[in-house]
Amino acid sequence: MNTDIIKGNWKEIKGKVKQQWGKLTDDDLQQIDGKREELVGKIQAQYGYAREQAEEEVKKWEDSY
Repeated sequence: MNTDIIKGNWKEIKGKVKQQWGKLTDDDLQQIDGKREELVGKIQAQYGYAREQAEEEVKKWEDSY
């Protein structure tokens, strides 16, 4: 999945993001607004992951979507 697909389908995808990363709040999802870098940053902040680990999580999720 590429960034354009995430951005274009954000309304449908954000429910799946919430399922995958339950610590993300509705406010977080609103701020992310389909931006991949924002998603990585929020996951990093909420879960205490290193940047690389958050990137890897998002990449795995993208590949499975």
